Amino acid sequence: MSAAPIRCVLFDLDGTLADTAPDLGRALNVLRVERGHAPMPIDELRSHVSHGARGMLEVGLGIRPGEPEFDSLRERFLALYEQDIMVDSRLFDGMPALLDGLETRGLAWGIVTNKAEYLARPLVDALGVAARSRCLVGGDTTGRAKPHPDPLLAGARAVGVDPAQCLYVGDDRRDVQASLAAGMTPVVALYGYLYGADPHDWGADWMIAHPEELLDGLVGRVG
Repeated sequence: MSAAPIRCVLFDLDGTLADTAPDLGRALNVLRVERGHAPMPIDELRSHVSHGARGMLEVGLGIRPGEPEFDSLRERFLALYEQDIMVDSRLFDGMPALLDGLETRGLAWGIVTNKAEYLARPLVDALGVAARSRCLVGGDTTGRAKPHPDPLLAGARAVGVDPAQCLYVGDDRRDVQASLAAGMTPVVALYGYLYGADPHDWGADWMIAHPEELLDGLVGRVG
């Protein structure tokens, strides 16, 4: 882990800040039923949520980018998701206490996600944290999504901190790759959508099994 003092914590959204799998899974299952398939259990879909619409359509319908129906099915899936974006989604257990703890310690925090801004903003607002988050960078904000470092660098600029003074917390290999490329310290959220993945070869030294564990790791590192 970097020795730089920490002044800001940036979070991935789906699978890190919030458990959004139930509502994403619901949208996919509506689409499956529309196409004559039975719904899938949400637990079978969780590990694909971090890969966005592409991952959900691949596991749910066997459709990949470049195939004839992909674009129209992606549009329908996102429309279904947008209309019921905050039914069962919630902050992960322990996340409210973590956010309170960061603010008590004088640390800024924000959100950098690959979810498009038009979806991320109403979701973050419905989660009740929009006014507290110092930034919200979507996958389409900078023109290049993670694992490119541009979104994370945009988040650091919006908060007004040096990237070396930021932690980036995420649950996907791309999160670690983007964090390292941006000069930030990556933190793997082991409580996220990691099902079947082994994060120990991702290049991150800091891993947390519960959101509040981050506070323990910050002792003596707050700048």
